[in-house]
Amino acid sequence: MNQEYIVDSARTFESIVIIFNPNSTGDAPELAQQLHLKLKELLTYQPEIILQPTEHAGHAVDLAREAAAKGGDVLVVSVSGDGGYNEVVNGVMQAGNPRAVCAVRAAGNANDHSRIIATKPLEEAIAEGLVHNIDLLRIHTGQAEHEPLEYAHSYIGFGLTPVVATELEKGSKGALKEMVTVIQTFSKFEPFAVRLADGKRHKFDSLVFANIPEMAKYATLSEAADHPSDGKFEVIIFPHMPKWRVLLTALKATTQGLGDQPSVSSYEFTTLKPLPYQMDGEVKSVEANVKVRVECAPGALATLG
Repeated sequence: MNQEYIVDSARTFESIVIIFNPNSTGDAPELAQQLHLKLKELLTYQPEIILQPTEHAGHAVDLAREAAAKGGDVLVVSVSGDGGYNEVVNGVMQAGNPRAVCAVRAAGNANDHSRIIATKPLEEAIAEGLVHNIDLLRIHTGQAEHEPLEYAHSYIGFGLTPVVATELEKGSKGALKEMVTVIQTFSKFEPFAVRLADGKRHKFDSLVFANIPEMAKYATLSEAADHPSDGKFEVIIFPHMPKWRVLLTALKATTQGLGDQPSVSSYEFTTLKPLPYQMDGEVKSVEANVKVRVECAPGALATLG
């Protein structure tokens, strides 16, 4: 994944909508206000800048869709972690406005996407207006024809990743508590089985589709480039193995990285039982006997930063 992304000519925006969670455990409200003030200072034009707090879980999807659906040159900014940005990305994708642009100001726990992709402070990137397109991951989980597909900006994980994420969400965050939660969850974790495209049943501890090379602050999943723009994603497979070997592999990911991983444009399997999965930190689920397809959506998201 060494292909350079194509940068658009400098863009200006008619409106900039800043979406944030006012009840965030972090400092999202303060960061949203700071971004608002900095944009007023830096921008040489005068767009409408709207601070838009969310009111409930999933509200960012609706707010982002409504903002982008108005048409024209709109920038939708998520002041959040990876999960909040996932909602904003999906809302913008549902709107179908080709002039809409997304960006994230990191204000969460892991902030994998911003940490890997960002090259400069967001307010400076917005002032420069150099928009580029990156790939997204798109997942099909048996949605009806009228239902929107789901997108991930960074990764989709089955197996150990969503199970750990669910337990982390139940408890309070913090490095020590996170470590304890991971160890407790790992000790109780059971592998999962799926049927692959070859018709054979395979058992995994973890199956991750990655659009960026790092996940969960510490783990280096692959040697892929930092900017996903080549129409492919990496597949990181932990086949079922003794737990001590899983721990060794996880330790390798956090210290020296897992090295080169297979790169594909799509991957299919059929679930045998209901399965949880994680998209950018957001935990969802898919029913049994469903054909799941993860595919790259090349250049689907216009962004800056």
